Amino acid sequence: MENVGSPSVTTTAARAGGRAPDQLRPVRFQHQIAPHAAGSTLIECGNTRVICGVMVEETVPRWMKEQGVPGGWLTAEYSMLPYSTLQRKPRDIAKGKLEGRTQEIQRLIGRAMRAAVNLGKLGARTVWIDCDVIQADGGTRTASITGSYVALALAIRKLVAAGALTENPLVNPVAAVSVGIVNGRPLLDLNYAEDSGAEVDLNLVMTARGEFIEVQGTGEKGTFTDGQLAELLALGKAGIRQLVAAQEAALAAA
Repeated sequence: MENVGSPSVTTTAARAGGRAPDQLRPVRFQHQIAPHAAGSTLIECGNTRVICGVMVEETVPRWMKEQGVPGGWLTAEYSMLPYSTLQRKPRDIAKGKLEGRTQEIQRLIGRAMRAAVNLGKLGARTVWIDCDVIQADGGTRTASITGSYVALALAIRKLVAAGALTENPLVNPVAAVSVGIVNGRPLLDLNYAEDSGAEVDLNLVMTARGEFIEVQGTGEKGTFTDGQLAELLALGKAGIRQLVAAQEAALAAA
């Protein structure tokens, strides 16, 4: 279990809870929260909590077989449990279909995690990553991605130790964080209150090498300039570096 989120050197006015504008919420990992999974972790980013679990199937999707695509596949599913929000959130299955937001987020997680692994080295198997939000306070998609990498690394470690994999297919640590402009101020790692009131909202997914996987940005209540975008990206990159360090510490302690 590891914690990050030490006080920042920024001298501008603190946010609710005493955080500086460029300070992450405390991040904590609790491993093997799901004993039947090949790898699992509970990631806590402040009051946002997500269980990330990895299961492995010794087969690949039919489209890969039909097209003769070598290697393996990795995909993800995401859900917010009914009690994760203040008002009960009905399960998607009760509505008979996935919400558009749910589909978007699980596809994002899948893309992010495929950037972390060499699929050719997986062999003919499918890796499933399930992200279940048990408490939502902003940044559930970014916490899911950051936690998924840790769960995936734990699962790969187990497969290598068992001899199922002859070499480690992981190529890039991947993490994600939100940034935004709230009341005219660029902020890192928005909680729900900040996110719901943000003029600009941006989610950043990156590798440990500083490469972009995805940038999702929008002017929720206004527009933003080139300079503001550059400031938000710099803020996010600094946050990603801290999150990657937290991932490395959590894996070293596992």
